[in-house]
Amino acid sequence: MSDESPITRFGSGRAVQRVEDAALLRGQGQFTDDVTAKDQAILLFLRSPHAHARILSIDAEAARSMPGVLAVLTGTDLLAAGLKPLPAVAGFNRADGSPPTTPVRHALATDRVRFVGDPVAAVVATDRDVARDALEAIFVDYDPLPAVIDPTQALADGAERLVPEAPDNLCAQSRHGDAAAADAAFAKAAHVVRVQVVNQRLAPASLEPRAARAWIDPDSQRLTLRMSTQMPSGVRGTLAGMMGVAPETIRVIVGDVGGGFGMKTGMYPEDAVVAFAARQLGRPVKWIADRGEDLMSAVHGRDLETTAEMALNADGRVLALRTKSYANIGAYGTPTANAIQLLIGPWVTTSVYDIPVIDLNLATVLTNTAPVGAYRGAGRPEAIYLIERLMDEAARATGLDRVTIRRRNLIPRDRMPYRNAMHQVYDVGHFETVMDRGLALADWEGFEARRAESARHGRLRGLGLATFLEWTGGNALEETVSIDVAADGFIEIVSATQAMGQGIVTTYAQLAVDTFGVPIERIRVIQGDTDRANGFGSAGSRSLFTGGSAVEDASRASVRQAVSLAADALEAAPEDIEYRDAVLRIVGTDRSIGLFDLAAQQPEGRIQVKTTTKVAAPSWPNGCHVCEVEIDPESGETTVVRYASVNDVGRVVNPVIVTGQLEGGALQGIGQALCEAVVYDPESAQLLTGSFMDYAMPRADMTRPMLTEMYEDCPCKTNPLGVKGVGELGTIGATPAVASAVYDALARAGRAAAIGTLQMPLTAPKVWAALQADSAA
Repeated sequence: MSDESPITRFGSGRAVQRVEDAALLRGQGQFTDDVTAKDQAILLFLRSPHAHARILSIDAEAARSMPGVLAVLTGTDLLAAGLKPLPAVAGFNRADGSPPTTPVRHALATDRVRFVGDPVAAVVATDRDVARDALEAIFVDYDPLPAVIDPTQALADGAERLVPEAPDNLCAQSRHGDAAAADAAFAKAAHVVRVQVVNQRLAPASLEPRAARAWIDPDSQRLTLRMSTQMPSGVRGTLAGMMGVAPETIRVIVGDVGGGFGMKTGMYPEDAVVAFAARQLGRPVKWIADRGEDLMSAVHGRDLETTAEMALNADGRVLALRTKSYANIGAYGTPTANAIQLLIGPWVTTSVYDIPVIDLNLATVLTNTAPVGAYRGAGRPEAIYLIERLMDEAARATGLDRVTIRRRNLIPRDRMPYRNAMHQVYDVGHFETVMDRGLALADWEGFEARRAESARHGRLRGLGLATFLEWTGGNALEETVSIDVAADGFIEIVSATQAMGQGIVTTYAQLAVDTFGVPIERIRVIQGDTDRANGFGSAGSRSLFTGGSAVEDASRASVRQAVSLAADALEAAPEDIEYRDAVLRIVGTDRSIGLFDLAAQQPEGRIQVKTTTKVAAPSWPNGCHVCEVEIDPESGETTVVRYASVNDVGRVVNPVIVTGQLEGGALQGIGQALCEAVVYDPESAQLLTGSFMDYAMPRADMTRPMLTEMYEDCPCKTNPLGVKGVGELGTIGATPAVASAVYDALARAGRAAAIGTLQMPLTAPKVWAALQADSAA
């Protein structure tokens, strides 16, 4: 028999079943498309079929005259009504110090379209069929222009320019480190290794596509926007700026969100058009993207080409790292796309290794492709893949094995806190211990026996390793939480972070149970309403790191407030009141009052507390991921046959949720390594991966059951919970581990020459061709 109370079993550190799931499994979820009104209109977009063209004219009169069509909107209409462009990149310059350059992005294109799928017009109609017919009745006279999709080609002399202000298609640049010190280190190096790495473009592809529904609230007459987003406050602020109104005149609400993965971190042009149409027409307007629209026009991720070299001494210690990267950010330079590649990725480029000197040279380039934004990991997967490829190459160049080269360069725990070459401070880290545990969990030493068994079945087997860290929490380090203890026996927690499938509601409830000592069913978590809370939202794996810390602070403040109120009610000094399991008692007596009875005695029938919490700095979760693959040499087909990881995420509140985040993230990383890629036709710049028939999503059968462990002996010191962000860690570790295993299989089979030119995704045709080409050589 356990001596734990039922309440204790639902507190933090326990594998509590997710409280969000019951409604979803019963089909009672409330996604944006589940909400409708009897007079609701449907909005659809007419999108550019050209990657680059001037808009000479738009004839929409036939569409406007069709029965059931309520409005046809063009970019000119929106401009005339005062709708401003979307925010452009800021905070980064070009190499000569001049401001960044990017085309102005209107909600609907005005004079020029710059990628296939750029929205040109919108039809609002009584139903979807009428809207579709009206779209076909709109005639746009285009003057096609040359298009460019490759960043290197976009920078070349004679390439078509996306905007006159960027005569070289260069948006912005950054350089980090000490170039002279790097040159000196390379001059004295015993070994220099070089790699050319492509982090291909990916589509986030959330289960629920983008969705927006807007209307004028009949009571307040305010514009209300219901949508699928990770950052409702950010959307409200951006929309208010575009409309030229105060943020308080707009309310953004969010129900259930079917996945975000970074794709839903900001406002899209389509969201602004829906809101504009609802305000102009005075009736509800809804737009739900179809899968093709999302693959075509929602932000993509990654798309970075890098040439890198690393200098080492004779003992295999890294002396310096030098990189040159071109990031394809698509047709419009957004603030997010530039920050990811010019700043956030560089923060983790040296990873868990003691690399004293860096020279990082990065540029963002405009092309005729869909804009790039946040996607799970956002800059960190690109940087970690690069440094892990360099470490594997360093092992080959020095003759050291891959574990030894890493061990010699890992930052020891006695150097914590450690400031890396980008001036980022790691508060804690037991990197060597995590690596050793990862190797043991994966049975690294037993690989040769498994390889021999694969060989008996005619398969090539490879072993891959990634030791790494990531930056989480963002630099949005503050969060406000409100808590209401109500007389009806419920405790309501209100936060501006956003649930999107990651289990944060359960996690917050568990933290509240720790403090309040009530059954978890008595905790209600409210999110997704800018009338209730405003803040940064959920991105950068910050929901628990920052938001959870705020929940704990607010919970404790609520109990302190309750103690003060109970002291008055019981006519005792506050220091004589003890709180336990929703009861406040005078110490050493039988005089007490229940928490909810106390709430009922308050003038408003509740105890209300609102606190703002600021964590000290970002967190640095880290891990060791080990992968084994089998390759069929006859087809090139690659299968992940073993996957083990040890992950330092600090304190674990719910191990089942954390494991789900790590393993789900790892499968997305496997997808990048083996199958996923957004592809444009090099001649026409048409999107070739516009459906799931062409865009290869990762599948559950791509890997065997994973071995996943958490390392909790190194809690974070920058937040009161001791937690580290977990939502993106698996993605960051999986891609280099899987790629390392494929390259290892090729090297062990005598095909090492193929490694230098073989780029992700490592599809069966690519791997097969590499095997054949190297055999012929």
